[in-house]
Amino acid sequence: MSRDPAPAGEGAAPAAAAPEDAPSGLAEAAPHFVGHRERLRERFRKAGGDALPDYELLELVLFRAVSRADVKPLAKQLVQHFGSFAEVVAAPPARLREVKGVGEAIVTELKLIGAAVERVTRGKVSARPVLSSWKVVIEHCRAAMAFADHEQFRVLFLDKRNQLIADEVQQRGTVDHTPVYPREVVKRALELSASAVVLVHNHPSGDPTPSNADIQMTKTIIDVAKPLGIEVHDHIIVGKQGHASLKGLRLI
Repeated sequence: MSRDPAPAGEGAAPAAAAPEDAPSGLAEAAPHFVGHRERLRERFRKAGGDALPDYELLELVLFRAVSRADVKPLAKQLVQHFGSFAEVVAAPPARLREVKGVGEAIVTELKLIGAAVERVTRGKVSARPVLSSWKVVIEHCRAAMAFADHEQFRVLFLDKRNQLIADEVQQRGTVDHTPVYPREVVKRALELSASAVVLVHNHPSGDPTPSNADIQMTKTIIDVAKPLGIEVHDHIIVGKQGHASLKGLRLI
């Protein structure tokens, strides 16, 4: 018995679905990409992260978010766009999403890396007296703030043994200004029974050179804190180009 022709598409093999984890703008990779990924992982296992340029280290991170696409072009584009691996990881989610091919899975993976770095450096600071581990303190402050695109003012609150009680962002500002209220800083120190503080803020411009306003604000906090038995150990300014210590510069 004759049969009517099948409607268009009926009985035909279904078209291959696009990979769920391949963000818009990333083409599905050729089979050789599997070998490339394993070779890159092996280089990392043998030589460590220092042996890889920024874009290859970023590729390793992107592998976790995108399993079936070639992410090398995207890794290179991100490093070129933001400047470095550190700046990619620290970039705000909204700015990351502006780059074609970056979806929520990639944003989440990058923010996870940034949070992990900050958690590790904070743990190192908490483990021993701040004044005897100054290099670790600087590393923590730079990891947390150096590549932020807006100013932040944070305070490390210390006990009598100069160990960390709390690390808190007190204020968030604009690209070149953060309002700081000295009495609020001291009030919080009293609430935490802190004996000393280290003040920290970032310069999104990258240049950590202290401004006159930075110096004056620090001196005001010192004047408010001193009568209450709270010492200001230092004010550290961090930026992409390094850091500056007001005490080291003999500005306080």
